[in-house]
Amino acid sequence: MAFIKIQNVVINTSYIAAVKLYEETASEEESVSVLILIPKLPLLQWDSVSQNSLDYEWIEFTGQAAIALQDYFTSYNNVTDLLPQYQESCIG
Repeated sequence: MAFIKIQNVVINTSYIAAVKLYEETASEEESVSVLILIPKLPLLQWDSVSQNSLDYEWIEFTGQAAIALQDYFTSYNNVTDLLPQYQESCIG
């Protein structure tokens, strides 16, 4: 179990279900969104979790927090890119 701190938010990385990188807000500011799963059950029952026993929430970060999260979630130490050529071919 690891924790990451972004500004005044500390996130247990075990509960991160998805990350949306390189999004734009309505004001065209770059953002990163993190989907957090929150179990409704005690941790001792975590092995038998069903979809109904989870709450979830998207948390959006902008500015320096978004840049820091982009760096963290695109680092080769933290994430394995399964299709590195795909991103390059989409950009060019």
